[in-house]
Amino acid sequence: MRILHLSDTHVRRETGADARGVDARESLRRILHDCAEIPGLDALVLTGDVADDGSREAYADVRDLLAAFTREQGIPAYVTTGNHDERHAFTQVLGTGHADRPITHLESADGERAAVSTVRGVRIVTLDSLVPGKGYGLLSRTQLDWLRAVLAGPAPHGTVVAFHHPPIHVPGVAVQRALGLQNPAELAEAIAGSDVRLLLCGHFHLQLTGALGGVPVWVTPGVVNRIDLTAAHGTERTVRGASASVVDLPEDGPPVMHTVHAHDPRAGATLHHADAVEVSEIIAKLGPEP
Repeated sequence: MRILHLSDTHVRRETGADARGVDARESLRRILHDCAEIPGLDALVLTGDVADDGSREAYADVRDLLAAFTREQGIPAYVTTGNHDERHAFTQVLGTGHADRPITHLESADGERAAVSTVRGVRIVTLDSLVPGKGYGLLSRTQLDWLRAVLAGPAPHGTVVAFHHPPIHVPGVAVQRALGLQNPAELAEAIAGSDVRLLLCGHFHLQLTGALGGVPVWVTPGVVNRIDLTAAHGTERTVRGASASVVDLPEDGPPVMHTVHAHDPRAGATLHHADAVEVSEIIAKLGPEP
């Protein structure tokens, strides 16, 4: 089983480059073009921040770009929400995020979307960690109870759970701690003893690996740009370059992940450097209440 894992496309209603000179649609086109020759893909997973502005136009464009790629590859695509997404517009265009063909799905009273599909015996579950108006993530009791029910029986080749906000962070990086998943222990309890083999996340715009309750966690870098952690401590540097990950799930043995980067002679060029004051302001505005 081989998955192309994308995240953080951040497409806007407006076409062309943004104020920092990045054309999000072109970044997505570029990474999909450069991933077209990767052999043996079985599925594509996009873990949130699909639209930067939550617009239906942005979702429609991403849907169409993904559809062209997956049609050529002969594979399904699974999409979930991130903190920049808007649930109603997402649902209007993308439905459950499973091309409206999930085995089962959840739509809560608050509009949360979760769904299940199976590919080559691997169960793929997408969850919704969006907290409207905030940058951090949370998985509600409703979703976690639903997830427990889904996982009550094993899939032939195990389960992959995909959502936006990572339950891990780089030690010492305050903005990741503040804006990551805020209830990782509850998620760990929900998947304990199940057949979950891997958690796929995005949000941080860099590659990161760790574990939650013994289950591997993989964070894929962003499509629209990436974060360069060589910046001074407490600051954050955003650089140009579209990236993705290839996730291999052998029938026996642990998952293997590697990153791929779009061919771009400008990759690595600084787009924005947030100083410590700006980072603190971001945490105060978008993080949980103290």
